[in-house]
Amino acid sequence: MIGYEKIKPTAHELMELHTEAMFTHDQRMRIHEVNEPWPGSPPAPRFFLGRTIEGTTVCRFRHDVPDPLVERLNILCAGEPIVRDFHTKPKQFETYMELLQGEKFTMGPCFLIPDKIAPLVQVVSITRDNISEINLDGFEWLASEIDYVQPCMAIVCEGRAVSICQSVRISPRAHEAGLETLEAFRGRGYAANVVAGWAMAMRKMGRIPLYSTSSDNVSSQRVAKKCALEFYGVNFSII
Repeated sequence: MIGYEKIKPTAHELMELHTEAMFTHDQRMRIHEVNEPWPGSPPAPRFFLGRTIEGTTVCRFRHDVPDPLVERLNILCAGEPIVRDFHTKPKQFETYMELLQGEKFTMGPCFLIPDKIAPLVQVVSITRDNISEINLDGFEWLASEIDYVQPCMAIVCEGRAVSICQSVRISPRAHEAGLETLEAFRGRGYAANVVAGWAMAMRKMGRIPLYSTSSDNVSSQRVAKKCALEFYGVNFSII
């Protein structure tokens, strides 16, 4: 595999990688489940649309969506314009919701973590071997998930993990970051540094580090801005 630092993927290729990491697919490229690394994944959304800054789209449909409807939706998706503002709904939003009888949708920006990013403070790798040495107060759930979310990087203050970035969607080529910082430790730059540490670990593995969030998660968007992450598109799903 040629590292992305040598040949940078296009926005469309990044959206393909994002989709590959987010969902399980069958041979027809129909999606089945959300690709959570731990057991018990929920069903995939009925419809996924990835719009890119290049004006291309990546569409996926759950396995139980009828073929005639898939064909019609694919035609509509092909007419979506270039996305510039991640708050902008798809051009055919109302039609998508009507055709799929959708009651709920999700949407948010997608970013590539650039290879130049590096942490300015020490970031610790948490594994099964050292997790018992770290105070997980506020992150108690990590003890049962640690084997599934590697790499898992943390900012540790006085023996306590205060900010964690881990792999929460995993594919052979790319991982999606999952970030959480304890409320009392926010606003100190820990989130940006732990994301940088996680991205470095990803690059050493030869994987592409991706970061996505929801359109209403302002704090997560601030982290993306602080890290100067590279915006490549917007994901949109109808449940």
